Amino acid sequence: MLLSDITPVLLTYNESPNIGRTLERLAWARDIVIVDSFSEDDTLAIAGRYPQVRIFQRRFDEHALQWNFAVRETGIRTPWVWALDADYVLSPELVAELERVEPAAETVGFETRFRYCIYGETLRGSVYPAKVTLFRRDRGHFEQDGHTQRLAIAGPVAALKGTISHDDRKSLARWLGSQAGYMRREAVKLTCAASGSLSAADRLRNTIVLGPLVMFFYCLFWKKNILDGQAGLYYTIQRTLAELILSAYLLEQRLRGDTPRTSAQASNREELS
Repeated sequence: MLLSDITPVLLTYNESPNIGRTLERLAWARDIVIVDSFSEDDTLAIAGRYPQVRIFQRRFDEHALQWNFAVRETGIRTPWVWALDADYVLSPELVAELERVEPAAETVGFETRFRYCIYGETLRGSVYPAKVTLFRRDRGHFEQDGHTQRLAIAGPVAALKGTISHDDRKSLARWLGSQAGYMRREAVKLTCAASGSLSAADRLRNTIVLGPLVMFFYCLFWKKNILDGQAGLYYTIQRTLAELILSAYLLEQRLRGDTPRTSAQASNREELS
């Protein structure tokens, strides 16, 4: 594959702790698109140091709409798009692998695996899944799925062996604020979904009590984060806190007697306020 056929695309909002490290690993790209949600820190100043970066600004409403704008409305001309978070750091091995790959005519995307990092220290395991990040621009679009987006792609997907480091170095306070919003939307998704459509993990989360408990032991022992020292403990606490926030939102909805409809309406009002 020609690297010149790929445009990396990133969404940003106050990503100054991360964006420089991510862009350093994209030096090979001729064109990089950043859609920024009006950052108030040094994100744009850092991004502006890279001549191949084109910056657009759009008020954030939801992840899927932001991503679809980034892919469809920014003048990208390459056949392939690499959808990256601002804290995704590509490994040199992954970039070298891409130069050797010859995608089949029917292949529409590539799935990549992640190494989860805490302040630069790689963990033995995490709950972060592999996902399709590289895809043919004309064959994929984004749909909202709970608190985040899901790439809907039509056609066969191949897997890459190289990895991306997920290395978010924003503060814990910022992380907690983000999780409050994410888990509110996730609670609405779980409340509105038909019970038969929920995965086993989501049914577990719906019990309110079991979700946080299972997450704590799953990360610490099954994923072996107990062997990762302070970084592993930090990650385990983060993931458990996220599940506790979700449980609190689910419990609040039930105590208020919210129906799926009123839960969705309340969430929409809070998004607009």
